[in-house]
Amino acid sequence: MSLKLISSALLAATLSTAAFADQGAIKVTDSYARSATANAKTGAAYITLMNTTEQDDRLLSVSSSAAQRVELHTHKVDDGIARMLHVEEGFPIAAGDMIDMNRGGNHVMFMGLNGAFEQGALVPVTLSFEKAGDIEVMVPVDLERKPKEGHSGHDHSDQSGHDDHSGHADH
Repeated sequence: MSLKLISSALLAATLSTAAFADQGAIKVTDSYARSATANAKTGAAYITLMNTTEQDDRLLSVSSSAAQRVELHTHKVDDGIARMLHVEEGFPIAAGDMIDMNRGGNHVMFMGLNGAFEQGALVPVTLSFEKAGDIEVMVPVDLERKPKEGHSGHDHSDQSGHDDHSGHADH
């Protein structure tokens, strides 16, 4: 088997895992990552998670070798200004329910990127759940994907000490 064929087979297997990761109790049915520019210091990932069990769970934290710091974030509106906030307690996911992380809402935040998020690249992400444990997924970078309707740009300054979001992925 040629090296090119092996590489193609590995890439196909990786992409199929990135598009739909069935990890037993939690299914990742849609995911993508982005940053605003090639020189961005921050990026974000949007992931849809389905709890297929009969017991509630909680996404406690995330980690990735793609950035110096990775956190679960949400937006809070104060006096008409949306600000990003680190969600230290994580995101609950009820039995049989789903979390749909999207721009302008809950998301995975990458701070201090170790390299550019390039179109088509794969970002390794470990999702740590209270009951399901750790689930590793490869999130594809999609710089061309448009936000879901109803989400607009926000002021990304927040209370967690990383007010400079120049080059931040647009939510």
